[in-house]
Amino acid sequence: MKIFYSKNQNVPTSQGFSPSPGKPKLVLESWKKLGIPLEIIEPKPASFDDLCLAHDSDYVRGVLDCTIPNGFGNCSPEVAASLPWVTGSMMSAGLHAIKTGESCCSPTSGFHHAGWGFGGGFCTFNGLMTAAIKLKHFGAGRIGILDLDQHYGDGTQDIIDKLKISYVEHWSLGNSGVQPGKSAVEFIEGLFEMVTENFRDCDILLYQAGVDCHIRDPLGGRFDSKQLRKRDRAVFEACKTMGVPVVWNLSGGYSSPIKKVLDLHDLTALEFERVFQVQTEISK
Repeated sequence: MKIFYSKNQNVPTSQGFSPSPGKPKLVLESWKKLGIPLEIIEPKPASFDDLCLAHDSDYVRGVLDCTIPNGFGNCSPEVAASLPWVTGSMMSAGLHAIKTGESCCSPTSGFHHAGWGFGGGFCTFNGLMTAAIKLKHFGAGRIGILDLDQHYGDGTQDIIDKLKISYVEHWSLGNSGVQPGKSAVEFIEGLFEMVTENFRDCDILLYQAGVDCHIRDPLGGRFDSKQLRKRDRAVFEACKTMGVPVVWNLSGGYSSPIKKVLDLHDLTALEFERVFQVQTEISK
C-alpha cells in the first residue's frame, strides 16, 4: 500500500479535542503492526500558490504567518508549519494516482470544513479541493469527492460554489439526506451502486473515510465497526470495478483513548489491502 507521508505533516502535541494532527504517525505504526506491506513515499509540500488555488491569498498568508487562527482556533507555529505538508500529501497522492492509475493513501485529516476564506471544525486548508484543482490543471477530466465523514463538507461546497467549479462531483454523507434513523444496513447495501452511479465518469475519486460516524464516537452515531468495514469495502470494490483510482484519507474520529480511533482506521487499511491485493502483488 503506497502511503504519501512525511514526518513534517505530523504534530504530536495536543490541539484540543481533535487528535488529527498526531494521527498520521500513529496510524502508520498501527498498520505496520498489522503486517500490512507499506511503501512510504515522501510527498511534495503544497506551495503558497498551490494553497491559493482553493483559498483566498490573504487567508493563506495569515494562517501561515500565524496572524489568523487555524482550524483548531489557535495560532500554533507547529501547526502552521505542518499544513503545507498535510495538503501536499493529498496532492502528491492524487497526482500519483492520476499518472499511474494506482490507488493509494494520504494519512491526513482536517479538510472539508475549510472554505475559500475560512477554517474551522479542526480544518484549515481544504486539501481535497486543492488536490482536485491541481489534478484538473494536470489534465484530469471529472474528479469525484466522496465524503463519508459524519459531517457535511460545507467548506468543500463553499469552494466549489465560490469558484464556480463544474468538474468536481461532490457527495457528502452529512448533506445526503441520510438521517440517523435510517437503517445503516440499507445505506451500506446500496453504497456500491451509489458510488458506481455517481462517480463512473470520474478519472479519480478522493475518498474521505471518516470514522467519526461510528456509533460510539462522541460526534457520530451511525455505523458499528462491522458496518464501517463493509462501507470501505463497498467503496474500494466499486472503484476497482469502475477502473477509477481512489485516494483515501483518514478524516474525522474523536473517540478516546486514541486507540479506539486507530482501530477503526485499521479496518479501512485492511479493506484497502484486501480489495487491491492483486494490484499490490503486481506492483511488487
